[in-house]
Amino acid sequence: MKSMIKHLLILLLTLLVPLQTHAREKVTVILDWLPNPNHGPLVVAKELGYFKEAGLDVELIGPTDPSDPPKWVAAKKADVAITYQPKFMQYVDRGLPLIRIGTLIDKPLSCVVALKERGINDITDLKNKRIGSSTSGLTSILLNKLLAKADLSQQDVTLIHVKYNLNQALLTHRVDAVSGMMRNVEVPELEALGHHVVAFFPEEHGVPTYSELIYVAHVNHQHDAKLKRFIQATEKATRYIIHHPKEAWQLFVKAYPAEKSPVNEKIWFYTVPYFDDTPNDFYAPEWKQFAQFLYDNKLIKTIQPMSRYAIRV
Repeated sequence: MKSMIKHLLILLLTLLVPLQTHAREKVTVILDWLPNPNHGPLVVAKELGYFKEAGLDVELIGPTDPSDPPKWVAAKKADVAITYQPKFMQYVDRGLPLIRIGTLIDKPLSCVVALKERGINDITDLKNKRIGSSTSGLTSILLNKLLAKADLSQQDVTLIHVKYNLNQALLTHRVDAVSGMMRNVEVPELEALGHHVVAFFPEEHGVPTYSELIYVAHVNHQHDAKLKRFIQATEKATRYIIHHPKEAWQLFVKAYPAEKSPVNEKIWFYTVPYFDDTPNDFYAPEWKQFAQFLYDNKLIKTIQPMSRYAIRV
């Protein structure tokens, strides 16, 4: 009898070893920036143990340069990178072996922001005004398209490079409006200071919609089973956030106590509606339209087949 029990225990341990090994499967995620409310589903998935339930040990790393994450994945130094759809399509155009495996935020966040106290209520009010911007490229093109909807061009405004402190440029009257602000970050920050904000969204003025943040992996790893479990865990976390935003906020600041502030809490609730609760879904016509937009504006040289851009894991 004792011998039988011993054999059964050995058999049980033998069966458990592969499960324990699977539970330690590592996934390294390079964020687009330091951890912030945009990364809510990833943080909540860790805090609630959803990654662990999926047999994953997920590490979140903030880069020193936001352009690094896709390059790390292309060089197989990380499993997943968080990046911007426009940038991703430009990287693919340059030949980087990347593919989108899921979506974190499925709508644009970039917009043009002004203060109503400056007498700006409509796009036409931007005429002869000073507009600040921290980048060129896509941001400049988005501004051009937005101005064109009001029969304006860059010749009708004064463009000023304001580096990265966008709110300061606006509040110190250096500029009258700023292009490239994040509607879920700078807008609530300004409102928290008591300002009445007007925001113009490019996708409402002739610019095709796109995903602000996506998950990308190396093309050679696109069928890796752990990536499917990773996306499923983030989907579960996103749905938790949508149904329990207050509790999810507490989980976020538990993981990152330095982020706890009234302004960041406001940013959190601004961000929640933008999380994609079906991150595995991929709407090819929308991507094709945006690829055409980038091509027409000379930001990419070739429009790739949609299967080269994205998959459903």
